[in-house]
Amino acid sequence: MSADLNIILPEILLSVYAMAALLFAVYTTKDKLASVLVWATSAIFLALAFWIATTGGATQTAFNGMFVDDGFARFAKVTILLSAAAVLLMSEGYMARRGLLKFEFPLLVALAAVGMMMMVSAGDLMALYMGLELQSLSLYVVASLRRDSVKSTEAGLKYFVLGALSSGLLLYGASLVYGYTGTTLFSGIIAVTAADGVSVGLLIGLVLLISGLAFKVSAVPFHMWTPDVYQGAPTPITAFFATAPKVAAMALFARVMHDAFGASIADWSQVLALLSLLSMFLGAVAAIGQTDIKRLMAYSSIAHMGYALMGLAAGTLLGVQAMLIYMAIYVTMNVGTFAFILSMERDGQPVTDIRSLGMYSKREPGKALAMLVLLFSLAGVPPLVGFFGKLYVLRAAYEAGLAWLAVAGVIASVIGAFYYLRIVFYMYFGEDREDALDGGKSPVLYGFLMASAVVMVVGVVNLFGIEGAAAAAAATLVN
Repeated sequence: MSADLNIILPEILLSVYAMAALLFAVYTTKDKLASVLVWATSAIFLALAFWIATTGGATQTAFNGMFVDDGFARFAKVTILLSAAAVLLMSEGYMARRGLLKFEFPLLVALAAVGMMMMVSAGDLMALYMGLELQSLSLYVVASLRRDSVKSTEAGLKYFVLGALSSGLLLYGASLVYGYTGTTLFSGIIAVTAADGVSVGLLIGLVLLISGLAFKVSAVPFHMWTPDVYQGAPTPITAFFATAPKVAAMALFARVMHDAFGASIADWSQVLALLSLLSMFLGAVAAIGQTDIKRLMAYSSIAHMGYALMGLAAGTLLGVQAMLIYMAIYVTMNVGTFAFILSMERDGQPVTDIRSLGMYSKREPGKALAMLVLLFSLAGVPPLVGFFGKLYVLRAAYEAGLAWLAVAGVIASVIGAFYYLRIVFYMYFGEDREDALDGGKSPVLYGFLMASAVVMVVGVVNLFGIEGAAAAAAATLVN
């Protein structure tokens, strides 16, 4: 037992911190501690990320294979913790100014992070579900944190109802997989499928599992909750939804596909390729008519999940590596973009209409330039880092014999570039409005915006070593 507990020590420490801080806040000053808790939680995330990144060794399993600690899980956990810390730090000022900074907020994010860390290390269908639900239940609450807002309450309710539906699909799929293989352990499932192949019942279970996971990454046709939840939730929470949970869900997707069904790649590769194709095109086309920047980013995230799924659909080592690189780049771009969106204010009130950015470059040339770099990177314009993220997944798909999907990805990327460039057009050539946005007041937001933009430009040199780390992480999953 002590060896098992040692392996899951980061998760235990984060859980104990969240519960202890919750009790302490409830019995003392409650919301007066909120700001301190934001900084403390962020510091713990950063410390855990550093610990996980520097103490990695050989692959270890705990609790009879239910929990897997390998290079793949560690890469995903570091990305999750760093992005969660960044979003928490960005959100503190915004939430405090609007009276939304409740002491529960950072602690719910911490508990969601525990769930995400459990998800990426799951080696069993039961462990998978436990991590997924801990993450989901925390996110349902933070989505409706602004209780006096109809939109925020609606966002939380939609997320909850559709999330419950996806959990039901996932559980039904898991029960079928258990019924046809006689085990919930991924190592047991892959042994059965390697020996006996995939029966029709098991295939139905696999498709239902994929459907449940596709909800979590908001892949088409299970994307319907995304635009409404992104628009209705407070902007810092939208920023959180767009980063860490997406990494966790994509990593879990890869874990289930390769660890449990790695012997039957042909059975799931085409399903993922279809999800990828639909997500890329719906995300690219549906965003064209959007004027609300949060809804636009929702459709953008759907399209980006399509590209990440393209890497996964390849079913190869290079495909998993490409997916990990893509997710790390995607998270960095989103942190910077949402730092800019959080700074969009007029008379102290948040503004989300992209037309309000008319001639923004004249008033805030530095911020406009940083946003231009991030938007170009999101669109995949060379030589920015976003271009290399797409190049990796396109190459993985092409080398796996999915040339048609790679070509479709290029076409979708060209269509999607329109709505990113339209924001740039408004900032540099749009109509100069009398009701212009306020100047940026937050050095934290400005710092994250600039840092993300610099990463998009400087990272071209060697992707900050992510390429090698992702290759090593993928190698521990695909063997």
